[in-house]
Amino acid sequence: QVQLVESGGGFVQAGDSLRLSCAASGRTFSTCAMGWFRQFPGKERDVVAVISSKGLTTYYTDSVKGRFTISRDNAKNTVNLQMNSLKPEDTAVYYCAADPNNVAQYSPRADRFNYWGRGTQVTVSS
Repeated sequence: QVQLVESGGGFVQAGDSLRLSCAASGRTFSTCAMGWFRQFPGKERDVVAVISSKGLTTYYTDSVKGRFTISRDNAKNTVNLQMNSLKPEDTAVYYCAADPNNVAQYSPRADRFNYWGRGTQVTVSS
């Protein structure tokens, strides 16, 4: 079991930066691939970024490449999403998720993830 709690969301202007954090509890965090997803109103959750259990492999959706960076600290049981050059179209609820099979970095689909946080709202104003 892994429990996930996101933090760091907020209201910012276009071009600003935000750093989302996800605190995990449970003994298996260091063996899980971790992902960040976002959900636009009325839409399904889309993958934003994924990082493998040891942090050696990452995946980014095209729209955030070069702007967002996913990282993790297995000693602290945290995974972060640094978001730079934010755009209004980044406005969404952002979710942290854990894949205990550590394969989602190769196949970044929501159904790879067994555990989810409750989400944090990010709003980017133009």
